[in-house]
Amino acid sequence: MKLYNTMTKRKEEFVPVEPGKVKMYVCGPTVYNFIHIGNARPMIVFDTVRRYMEHKGYEVNYVSNFTDVDDKIIAKAIEEGVSAEEISTRYIKECKQDMADMNVKPATTHPLATQEINGMIEMISDLIEKGYAYDVNGTVYFRTKKFEQYGKLSHKNLDDLRSGNRSLLVSGEDQKEDPLDFVLWKPKKEGEPFWGSPWSEGRPGWHIECSVMAKKYLGEEIDIHAGGEDLIFPHHENEIAQSECCNGKTFAKYWLHNGFLNIDNRKMSKSLGNFFTVREIKEKYDLQVLRFFMLSAHYRSPLNFSAELMESSKNALERIVNGVDHLKRLMDVAQEKELTQEETKNVEELKALAAKFDEAMDDDFNTADAVSAIFEIVKLANTTASADSAKAYLAQLKDKIVELSDILGLIVEKAEEILDEEIEQMIAKRQEARKARDFKKADEIRNELLEKGIILEDTREGVKWKRA
Repeated sequence: MKLYNTMTKRKEEFVPVEPGKVKMYVCGPTVYNFIHIGNARPMIVFDTVRRYMEHKGYEVNYVSNFTDVDDKIIAKAIEEGVSAEEISTRYIKECKQDMADMNVKPATTHPLATQEINGMIEMISDLIEKGYAYDVNGTVYFRTKKFEQYGKLSHKNLDDLRSGNRSLLVSGEDQKEDPLDFVLWKPKKEGEPFWGSPWSEGRPGWHIECSVMAKKYLGEEIDIHAGGEDLIFPHHENEIAQSECCNGKTFAKYWLHNGFLNIDNRKMSKSLGNFFTVREIKEKYDLQVLRFFMLSAHYRSPLNFSAELMESSKNALERIVNGVDHLKRLMDVAQEKELTQEETKNVEELKALAAKFDEAMDDDFNTADAVSAIFEIVKLANTTASADSAKAYLAQLKDKIVELSDILGLIVEKAEEILDEEIEQMIAKRQEARKARDFKKADEIRNELLEKGIILEDTREGVKWKRA
């Protein structure tokens, strides 16, 4: 299996730190609003990487954090007149719901930054002790010049950055020894959440959070660190500096980054009015369609989102779903009998196409080619399967399509039809659970309905539902 490593700018054979195990850290969202489709891309992409690793027999320890203390969260809390914790708790819950709807598996651990403050204070203290960080009036900075390899991930010219940053220095930043030094700890401002520390009452900088959480839940050396390419500099660069200076070891062996997502060939931004949340997409499409769309291009390529491409993805996914459904109907009437010579030959072709799927995924997770291999199996099924086929032959075709689709996180078996009356009864039970504040039970009912193809929407007028 070959992975493209951002650090070396080439594909490398994957060799884990510990045989049979994969330690993987993926930077999660800052939770101050509903996640947008830009957030969705790394979630879907690296969930697929994890699924494929598990398919290959690896035991994957998958850690993805929630940044639950941040300027944007604080600003939202002030705007609504509530606590920052209330904002982050609300949107972590909503994010987890969107992830479930996209069939993104929960991480092995979803750490919260605010629950790891003590570890951050410890790491900052270590860095100060080793001379890699310094305190100026309660603000602690990392000393980038002391880490000679600073810039090795982003391959940036640091002298150019320094001269550029010097002209951009904002008020209060001139207390830094070097323009590229970054904040590890900052003093509180009025009305902000804060924690006690040896330097000031305040909160950690963003970069230190991931270094600490990766170390606590995965160890000092990890296999894969992943995220969007916008995080390469400064976030991931700074993580490397902190972690390697503190631990004295290579932080991550492989760095994986997904490409940007554009909307109608333009960068997504609120000012352009082309900013879509996953929740908004769900109003028009089953989120399996969004997942299929995200996997239709190589994860490192820029991806363009448009209504036409989503329609195309919807139709393409339906071809797979209908192919599986057709095979299931044929199995209902097919006889238990020996495979014909022709069917035996076709099974060999089926195995070759499954190998083609693995070959694509082994080549830096080429999901576009992997999807093509699934379509070739669907085509094989559509052209060779009939009511006269042996039941075992039909089962092999169906099972292989479902298995390979599942590795990509695509649900292609239609759920058993559920009656309107049953749906209403389950919604009523969910409402009772919510009134009793049994949110776990309420979420279970929602997910059970989702598995049956029923999408719920909580509105001010009550719960609305529709079939996917």
